[in-house]
Amino acid sequence: MFSFRCLGACVIGLALAICPLRAAHPDAITSPITPTPGGGGSGGTAAQPAPPTGAPASSTPAQVGPLPAAVAPTPTAPAATSSHASEALPQGTPLPEGSEPEKSVVQIITAFQEPNWAAPWIFDVPRFASGTGFLIDGDRIMTNAHVVAFTKQLLVRKYHDPQRYFAKVEFVAHDVDLAIIRVIDPETGKDNPDFYKGMKPLEFGPLPKVRSTVVTYGFPAGGQQISYTRGVVSRIEVQGYVHIGNRAFLAVQTDAAINPGNSGGPVIQDDKVVGVAFEGTHALENTGYFIPTVIVNHFLTDIKDGSYHGVPDAGLRMTNMQNPAFRRMLKLPEDGKQGVRVDKILDIPTTRAVIQPNDVIMQVGDYPVDEDGTITYEGNTVGVSVAFDLAQDGDTIPLKIWRDGKMIDVQLPMKVYKEDSAQGNQYDVLPPYYIYGGLIFTGLSLDYLKTFGENWSDSAGRELIYELAYRHVEDLEHWRPQPVVLASILDNAVNANFTTRSMTMVDKINGMKINQLSDVPKAFAATTGPDAIIEFLPDHHFEVIRKDDAEKANQDILDTYRVPAQSRL
Repeated sequence: MFSFRCLGACVIGLALAICPLRAAHPDAITSPITPTPGGGGSGGTAAQPAPPTGAPASSTPAQVGPLPAAVAPTPTAPAATSSHASEALPQGTPLPEGSEPEKSVVQIITAFQEPNWAAPWIFDVPRFASGTGFLIDGDRIMTNAHVVAFTKQLLVRKYHDPQRYFAKVEFVAHDVDLAIIRVIDPETGKDNPDFYKGMKPLEFGPLPKVRSTVVTYGFPAGGQQISYTRGVVSRIEVQGYVHIGNRAFLAVQTDAAINPGNSGGPVIQDDKVVGVAFEGTHALENTGYFIPTVIVNHFLTDIKDGSYHGVPDAGLRMTNMQNPAFRRMLKLPEDGKQGVRVDKILDIPTTRAVIQPNDVIMQVGDYPVDEDGTITYEGNTVGVSVAFDLAQDGDTIPLKIWRDGKMIDVQLPMKVYKEDSAQGNQYDVLPPYYIYGGLIFTGLSLDYLKTFGENWSDSAGRELIYELAYRHVEDLEHWRPQPVVLASILDNAVNANFTTRSMTMVDKINGMKINQLSDVPKAFAATTGPDAIIEFLPDHHFEVIRKDDAEKANQDILDTYRVPAQSRL
């Protein structure tokens, strides 16, 4: 199993660069939860490979991808100059080293601190790391989201300038691993125009061609000054974005060296930025990935109204239609090679009003869909999810659908889907919890499961993983918006005889079904007898706690364990 990692973050002060915290670390944890292949941000088809697990290439938490289980990017220090560069087609001539673009490339130094999902009222130790960014129009600096996640302080250093300038995050898109930061005056908090003297915003170019050459700019591990690496565009396809973990979008693979510290740096061809470096693959030589400009432009268009919404989701899970018998059963044209079948539909009312199970998606917008779940996008064979990902939140996409033996035209509304956020890596949010009689309840999430350790998928068990990743697709009737687990216990006389200690999902409290964390205090408050009964899944065993004793002990427990508040809901 390969593991993907974010390529940007190298921890300051260490001789070896490592991806901090949940970062993709050479031994990145591989999650067993595998999202529907080809899922992109929108729809997805089984024809697409499952998103890889790994770590980003940047400065802060390079996170372990949660649900993916395929190849994961984390480069293994490829050579600075690819041996294939001279064999590449002449299309896309890279800039020579020492030309102007490096004046617009900056090093980003971040101090960041992540919450502890096992003890949700505390934080892990502060860390420092570095990544890369580059100037774009409007006095803005573009970088990766994983470079600035959980940041407490951002510093920026220009090319050949020893001074460090303060910066702040203006926009962040954790789903597509992009962010915009601005340099500010620390005293006023306003923009610092002096920083931009002598700098020129870099322009964006088109999607590069396979076999063309590119140059990456950045501040990777191994030195303090800017670094340039040249390579060939190896392939273009949908890949898992390991920073968020449960999304896959269009990505470009290159053999240009992309190492920790490179994250957020520009990938340049013909004087223009054609991508943003963000991932590499551990255990694969000369393999790095960058975010293409089609995704970058989607992000920049999204934030024009002053806020970031995200890449919308069609809410469809699709399977290929290469089985001739299946095609005959659905009365598809015998001479056709198009279409993917709708297998599952997420609980998105606007999608369910338009699409039905067993509909066959024949065309998305201007892109005919092949029977293996791919489309041709700018000369590249990519997953059909790319056609959905071009839409903005609130757009509609025209579809051609085969239903009941005939072709029909429908308009599919596109909405950002956030109900599965707990299945991916969460950033810039604090973990929720509620404590009663020393019992710590929290929402089931990937972040919580990863606190079980490197082999968390074995420790968590099938039930928790199924509840987190699959229930909402396969058994919507019994799906809970926020499954609740007993995370751990703060020992006290009131809970001394509990045999259930942690890692167990809560089904009911006093007969009330627990669908989300906010139900827990309501259920305890509704206790009418002397005891509160907590029922657990999957075997429905239960524990009992004395109501009066628990309520009397609450404050003493909080004081003993230095917990500042009983809850964060």
